[in-house]
Amino acid sequence: MGKKRGQPLDIYINLWYNYSRKNCRNMSVKLLLLKSGEDVVAEVQEMVIEEKVVGYYLKYPCRVNLVSDLTETEGSSRVPSKIQLLPWMPLSKEKMIPVVSDWVVTITEPIEQLSKMYADGVEKYEQPKNSDSNN
Repeated sequence: MGKKRGQPLDIYINLWYNYSRKNCRNMSVKLLLLKSGEDVVAEVQEMVIEEKVVGYYLKYPCRVNLVSDLTETEGSSRVPSKIQLLPWMPLSKEKMIPVVSDWVVTITEPIEQLSKMYADGVEKYEQPKNSDSNN
């Protein structure tokens, strides 16, 4: 499965997408900055082919928005006062959304407040599904 010269990128994306998910490495909840400029928080798994990370699976990804307080005090600039989480790719059926590694600028640990918001949101999202399956 080594890369051959002249093969289009879509062949590798297809291979990666259809490759067995048993070759994933868990990374836990992370904050990603994408090339699009979006901040996304998700439970992340690395997609590994031949010991190389070729992409990531994002479980329940959410776009992170900072909502600024419009009031400014003397000598200071606007300071974010709220964090807002919105579903990323809300129309997808997929629970695990693949992203090629070329689209990820960086991956970091989220601040505690963001991690807690994300965990609470995922728990609330999964509760109705769990109660439906018990009936």
